[in-house]
This record gives sequence, structure tokens and C-alpha cells, in this order.
Amino acid sequence: MFDFMKYRFIYYIISGILVLTSIASLAMWQLQPSIDFTGGSLVEVKYESDLGKEKERQLIEDSFREKEIETFVIQQTGNSSWIIRVKPIDEIKKNEILTLLNEKAGVKILEQRFEVVGPTIGKEITNKTFMAIILGISCILIYIAWTERKVSSKIASWKFGLAAIIALLHDSIITIGVFSLLGHFLNVEVDLLFVTAVLTIMSFSVHDTIVVFDRIKESFRKQSQLDLVTAVNISLTETITRSVNNSMTIIFMLLTLLLLGGQTIFYFILALLIGTILGTYSSPFVATPILLLLEGIGKSPKQKK
Repeated sequence: MFDFMKYRFIYYIISGILVLTSIASLAMWQLQPSIDFTGGSLVEVKYESDLGKEKERQLIEDSFREKEIETFVIQQTGNSSWIIRVKPIDEIKKNEILTLLNEKAGVKILEQRFEVVGPTIGKEITNKTFMAIILGISCILIYIAWTERKVSSKIASWKFGLAAIIALLHDSIITIGVFSLLGHFLNVEVDLLFVTAVLTIMSFSVHDTIVVFDRIKESFRKQSQLDLVTAVNISLTETITRSVNNSMTIIFMLLTLLLLGGQTIFYFILALLIGTILGTYSSPFVATPILLLLEGIGKSPKQKK
């Protein structure tokens, strides 16, 4: 058995620095919202001749990027017809892009529509999303407290739930903080895919933490005389190798997608990769030390054992 909890104050410091840096970045620079949140301009075009889906899409991407527009959403609406949503542009910039697209394509490009559009995600949907997240976190807290209720003779079951929520928030805040830094220094924007990634990260974090907490419960069931620190160390010794191996299979897959998946999903995959690494770390080195901290609050050293 390795004494993981001997170094728990180091884990507190590492996580504290990462979380505080993320919060400071968000306070100073916030996130860079994409057109999903801000709205912008909509351009609809149609190729006079069919050049193939992949080539047509690539020509549009190249034309916009050469005119220094890096953020846009492309959607095919029919045979050789495409809608492009971008940050607000004027008529002159739009004409420059279409002229370049005509030159690159070698066929006539027909402009079907050019108009101002609102955000895909309005305030009402945003508020409902936050409410759903809060409700989900509350359900997680209740569920974990219920599943760990049989350990209540050693530690109150709600403390398991609260420790899991803190680990979940730890992973989410740091991931969001990283994208705040990327937004400030590299103009990386967050979109609907980023929201999806954060929700996925939260699920992964809780799943990994529950595995560790279940093993703690099992350790108490086998040896009821154990103190909490010993039970945690035994449980981490038994689960950490499997947890890391499982996470590595996900990380390898995400790295492959990051390298080969293309620009469209690059930052979505990057967010998942960051979250997976954080989740692998937080389950043993954030959730369990926090559990010990919660259990020790208001108790004397003798009571903690």
C-alpha cells in the first residue's frame, strides 16, 4: 500500500494554483464567444457546377481564411449550396471573399443571400442550460450521498457527494480557464461544441470519482476497523493503475483525433483531452483529499481516526 495521502497538501497547492489562475484569467479576459453566442452575418452561395462536397467546402474555408476571417460555420443546404455564418462583415468584405472564391473555384459562384443573423443560443436557452447544470449537479450530490450511505458510521455520506462535486468543478473551471487564456493570446473562440465538451468532462469526472469512492466503501466493508486515511490509501492503491490505463486509451484516441480530425473539431477535441487528463488526476488527488478535509473539519486529531 502506497501512502498517497501523505502528500495531500501538495495536491491542494497544485490544484489551488491551477484553479486560481483559471479564475483570474476568466476575471480579466473572460471567454471569446463565437457567432453561436453573438450572432453575425450569413452568406448563402451556390456553385454553378458541382465540384464535390469536400472540394467545395475547402474552397470556402480557404477563401475566408485568406481574407483574415478565421471563425465561421459552414453548412451544406443542398446540391452545391452552402450557408456560411461569420462575425459581422460589410458588403465590401463579402464581395472580396466571393470574388476570391470565384477565382479559386474556376466556376461561377451565385450569391443567394446575405443578411444579419442573431445568435444561435439566446439568453433564454443560456439561462436554461445553467439551470440544467445546477439541477444535474444537485442530482449527482444526492445520488452519491445515497450510494455511499452505508459508510455513514465512518463518514457522513453527503461528504462523498460534496467532494465529487468539488472535483467536478475543479476540472470544469480549469478547462474553461485554459480556453480563456487561449482566447486572449490566440483568439480561440468558444462555441456549442465547447459547451458539449464541458458537460462531457463533468460526466467523466464524476464517473471516475465514483469508482474510487466505491472502493473506499468496499474497504470499510472488508475491514470495519480501518481509519479513513488508511481506507483511502488502500482504495487508491487498488484502483489507480486501472484508472490510468482506462484514461490512457481515451487520451490516445483523442490525440489521434486532435492530429487528424481537422480544424472544425480541433478545439472540441482539445477541451475533451484537457478534461480527461484533469479527470484522471482529480479523482484520486482532488476528490479523496477533499473528502479527508471535509471529514476533518471541526474534529480533533483523535476524532479524525
